[in-house]
Amino acid sequence: MPSLMSQSHGKVLVIYFTEAKILEEATLQGIGRELMEFAARCDSQQMLLNFENVKFMSSAMLGKLVQLNKKCKEDKIDLKLCSIAESLMEVFKLTRLNKILDIHSDEERALKAFGSKGFFV
Repeated sequence: MPSLMSQSHGKVLVIYFTEAKILEEATLQGIGRELMEFAARCDSQQMLLNFENVKFMSSAMLGKLVQLNKKCKEDKIDLKLCSIAESLMEVFKLTRLNKILDIHSDEERALKAFGSKGFFV
């Protein structure tokens, strides 16, 4: 089973994590590779990462998100994150990634934040 699944919502590419625990190095490397592939193929210029299923993740995953954010900025892709569990959100706050990454409480709010061009077809 893949670690990530994607779905289009209007012009927004939404990526869902299927793993509840992102802890093992092999899983982490696979997710990092898949995220970069999604960014490379993202022609809509809008990408949303939905963390709804993620309950635990290693700090190394934060590094993957920083790398993805950098690639998205270079490629002019608007990247947003949503549905991050409260316990994980604490890590984002401690590392101040919540100041760097555009994080929303749920998918609906994140999709609306892209603006009308991304929310409705």
